[in-house]
Amino acid sequence: FLFIKIDSNSQELPKGAIRVFPDAIQWISPPNLPVGAKTALLEGNFMQEGIFTMRVKFPPFYKLPAHFHPLDERATVLEGAIYVGFGDVLDTTNAERFTAGCYYVNPKESHHYVFTQSEGCTFQVTGMGPWGLVYTEEKK
Repeated sequence: FLFIKIDSNSQELPKGAIRVFPDAIQWISPPNLPVGAKTALLEGNFMQEGIFTMRVKFPPFYKLPAHFHPLDERATVLEGAIYVGFGDVLDTTNAERFTAGCYYVNPKESHHYVFTQSEGCTFQVTGMGPWGLVYTEEKK
């Protein structure tokens, strides 16, 4: 599940070292997210036990319906802005805006939703696997 090219031309790396360069990231369109999202796994395998890190891109005006994760979700916003709210139904009038540099944790099994406005968003998620996404409302 490692979808990146690792550049090891510059020096010999110690075992376990990982270096990711933005131009080497290979983005995919995951089937479990509404159309428009892109993800790239940077480290680990979220389907197995252990730590993983992935990048996520949501285009402008993207909506991810209410859902939860079986374990904590730790997110750092890298570009743009994302809106996060808690509840069983997506509500664009009741969410907090997180911009580049912001960090948030959605505790395991907390029902939440996310959406973007005109700027879209790129964020990074780090967590422990096995991890997943369970919808509490129908995908739009």
